[in-house]
Parts: sequence; C-alpha cells; structure tokens
Amino acid sequence: MKSLWAATAPAAPPTPALAESLKVDVAIVGAGYTGLSTALHLAERGVSVCVLEANEPGWGASGRNGGQVNPTLKYDPDQLVQRYGAERAEPLINTVSNSADLVFNLIERHGIDCAPTRKGWMQVSYSEKGVAGLHARAEQWERRGVPVQRLDAGAVSARMGSQAFAGGWLDGRAGAIQPLAYARGLVRAAQAAGVRIHGQSAVTAMQQAGAGWKLQTASGAQVSAGQVVLATNGYSGDLWPGMAQSVLAANSFIVATRPLSGPAAESILPGQETVSTAQRLLLYFRKDAHGRLLMGGRGLFEDPTGPADFAHLERSLALLFPQLGKLDFEYRWAGRIAITRDFMPHVHEPAPGLTLALGCNGRGIALCTSLGQQLAGRLCDSRSAFAYPVTPLQRLPMHGLQRFYIGAGVAWYSLLDRLSL
Repeated sequence: MKSLWAATAPAAPPTPALAESLKVDVAIVGAGYTGLSTALHLAERGVSVCVLEANEPGWGASGRNGGQVNPTLKYDPDQLVQRYGAERAEPLINTVSNSADLVFNLIERHGIDCAPTRKGWMQVSYSEKGVAGLHARAEQWERRGVPVQRLDAGAVSARMGSQAFAGGWLDGRAGAIQPLAYARGLVRAAQAAGVRIHGQSAVTAMQQAGAGWKLQTASGAQVSAGQVVLATNGYSGDLWPGMAQSVLAANSFIVATRPLSGPAAESILPGQETVSTAQRLLLYFRKDAHGRLLMGGRGLFEDPTGPADFAHLERSLALLFPQLGKLDFEYRWAGRIAITRDFMPHVHEPAPGLTLALGCNGRGIALCTSLGQQLAGRLCDSRSAFAYPVTPLQRLPMHGLQRFYIGAGVAWYSLLDRLSL
C-alpha cells in the first residue's frame, strides 16, 4: 500500500545500483536515518563512505513512520540515572534532549524540503492517575531546562479538539516533518559531501579481509572497507549472526484522511502540535502540512493486506473527534520498527571494525539522526565520548516465536491499559 509520504515527497535523488567494485574507509549497510546520518557526519570529517541499500533510501521505517520528532527515550531522566549512574546517564540524557535540535538544524543547514514544524509534542492520558505520572515526567525535564507545560483536561481539550483525555504535558523541543522527504534530503546532503549511495544493492555476504572487511552485493560488485556499520534496524536479515534475532520487528500501522477543512477541522490541533497517548499500546496522531489527520498505532504482525487491517485506527479517530462526522481515508500503510528487550537503542561491536546499530523502538527520527552523529565520532576516534551504551549482542530467547510474543504482548498491554483507566 502506498504511503502518504511516498505520494507527496520530492522526487528521490538518483542512487543507482552499485556496478563496480570499490574501496572506502567505511561501508554502511542500510540507507535509513541511522545509516544516512552516520554517512553524512563521517563525510564531513573527511572520511570516504559508501552506503548500500537493498531497496531505495528511506524504503523502510524511515520513510513510513508518523513524522514525529520526539527527543525522548522510553525511560525518564531519573530512571536513566538509576539505571546507568549519573556519570553515564547525564551525557545520554543531554544527547537525547538535543536530538530534535540536531534534526531541525540539519534541515535548515541543508535546505531539506520536508515541511518542518516545531510546535511541540503532547503526551496525554485518559486517567487522572496517568496524568500525575506525566506531570512528574515533565518536572524531570523541566529541571534540565526543557520548555514544558503541564496540561489539565481543559488545556488538552483546547489544544487537541478532543474531550477524551484527563490531561498531559507538552514538550516544547519536539516537532514534525515529512519523514520520507527528510530521508531523501539526507541523501542529497550526504551525496553533496562526497558519500556514494547505492540503492537496489543488497549485501549478500560479508567477511573479514585482513584488517578490514569485504562486502559482496547481489550484482557481483564488491566493497572493501576498513570499517562496516550495519544499520538495517527492523529489516535486518542474516547478514550478521544473531542481529535480526536480537529485536522484535513489529508493524506500526498508519492511516491518513483526505485534507480536512471547515470549523470542525480547525478545532483539531490548531497549534500544530503532535500527540501520542501514554498507554502501553500508544496511539499517535498529528496533522500534515495539507490538513490531513493522521493516526498510527500497533497492528497485526503480518503486513497489511487491505483496509480492514486498519479499522481499529479509523474507529479510534472517529471516537476521539466525533465533530468530524464520517471520515474519508485517503492513505493506509505500515512499516516495521525494531523493538529491543530493554526498549533502549542497541549498539554492538561484535568484531573489530564492525558496528551494529538498531532498535530505536519507534523514536527513529530524532534518535537515529543523533545516533548517526555519535557513531561518526566513535568510528573516527574510538576514544571519543560516546553517549549511547555499547552492549554485547544477545539473541532474544525463542526468537522464532516473535509472532506469538507480539500478539501476547498486545493482548497483555491492552488489558493493563484497560485496568489503569
């Protein structure tokens, strides 16, 4: 199913399949946000880089997400300090907090045409108990200088146009973009910096060769590189043993209405904020640059086959915004995100000169852009400060049952959400 973003993004820059063997300092597999940001920041340091993508840049979740730029992790700042200790946690907190700045600065610096807006992100709860937790979260970020607002039910209703929520908070750092257009803009910026980017160039094998690596592509062309980054996230295959088995590849489904107009439409998100619920099975929604209303959330494990697979999202929109009457949906699509066992992004270094980076847990735009910048610094100097934890690669137990895991998890979290209301 064609996404809204594929239908409205500027044309993709040429990224022809690799036709000849070459040698570079760093080879990157995967042209999503992590791979493209890593490549761009490496090239700006004078490193020769080649990016290899099995489809076209932005084909995966980088071109199919909801477009929200949220500079957060699953855990609140105080939880991160408790988890890692202040010395390790504070650089991570600061890096994540600045990740939206990085995205919007790149957009401005490289003139990326991706409809950027930066009006903040609301996280809302159906219950008073949940609101108390969100206000505590806001207080933690406020202590670190982040512009926040605590919202009661009336404030959420006025900003969102729905009376379904008891309150929440507003994170002023956040915003929204056209995500596929952003990915294509990163391609152009990286190419202008000297990066070679090749779509339709699946890597079929890789092996150590002396002090470096040799990558074989489906066309027969090879890439020799001193260092390799695998940044395939929710679409990881068997290129490196255990990588795909270290995450759950869950589908995120999204629907978009036709452009809305009239007083009822103007009552919904008049300030252009983005929104997500604080449920365990969250819903997220926003308006795009043309007034379409989007909603996303979890769906089936399998890829969708027809409109019926999106009915749960369409019902949710109708319940939240009854003033709109019957809605006409123009686009329905899905993309796979990589979920880690601890809900943290994972960086692994299982062999000399090899880095695996994956598991953004649905926070890909800001987090992956930031991760790419950090990886570039680490690849250039292993002694440089690196904010994200580097951990051993571990397979999830009985990963072959991930369809069961995801289905059971959806059922369990749905029950917990109902009990907490």
